[in-house]
Amino acid sequence: MAWDDFLNYSLFEIGNFNLLIGNLFLSIIVAVVTWFLIVILRKAILQPRFIIDKIDSKRRNSIFLILKYFIWVISVIIMLEVIGVEITMILVGSTALLVGLGLGLQHIFTDLVSGLFLLFEGTIKIGDILEADGVVGKVVEVNLRSTELLTRDDTTIIIPNSKFVVEKVSNWSHNSESVRFCVKIGVAYSSNVEKVMSCLQEAMEENPEVSINPKPYVWFTDYGESAMQFEMYFWSKGVFGIEKTKSDIRRAVHIKLKENDLVVPFPQRDIHIKGLEKFPQFFKGEE
Repeated sequence: MAWDDFLNYSLFEIGNFNLLIGNLFLSIIVAVVTWFLIVILRKAILQPRFIIDKIDSKRRNSIFLILKYFIWVISVIIMLEVIGVEITMILVGSTALLVGLGLGLQHIFTDLVSGLFLLFEGTIKIGDILEADGVVGKVVEVNLRSTELLTRDDTTIIIPNSKFVVEKVSNWSHNSESVRFCVKIGVAYSSNVEKVMSCLQEAMEENPEVSINPKPYVWFTDYGESAMQFEMYFWSKGVFGIEKTKSDIRRAVHIKLKENDLVVPFPQRDIHIKGLEKFPQFFKGEE
């Protein structure tokens, strides 16, 4: 069998559609070329290079995902055309089917469209720290239909993209990698205020996870029932592990207050029981 005859050999034929071996090979070549193109784009976009280096790394990943999905869509259309499938005829002939699928899978389509919005707008990117439904997690993957978050418990939760578009979600690292946090503490009224504020300031500045700029600061916020209330404000880039940083600061505060004979009081109450004077045995220890 000649080479031309082999390429023009028909694998199967259905109506006007005839699948030839040559067309099948050509479609496979298109798929392989597309895959190599995606690999080259990944290296060119995700790794710093000249002009692309001026773009934030998280934003570069969004650009890569948009291009990847777009290229694959074009590639699939080309492969279908190569093997003899007319896309326009499929769309016209399956209009009713597409309408039925749209009604039945509207939530999935909503998530897909939301995923495109997220990628184009760049409001949520890989590496961002999000808080959704009271759960804090780091974005590890942004797909067309859903987004994967890695929580502080090292569990992965998958959230539909429509949730990020129609509901309120806190993005802790959207505008800046450094986020402000607060630690509250109460100190006994007999304490020296200036000494207390100095101890709290030192505890924050000595922690390596606390940013130097902006500088952390202490506020004397209120007179509580049993203690003077202070709030410690600081910025940190270690957003994902911030609970450990807060714990370390509280431990350092406890040590510094103890070294300076400053007391963290516990709530105290005076209880007065009316009519107890009618029972003198409670005071004399009688049975």
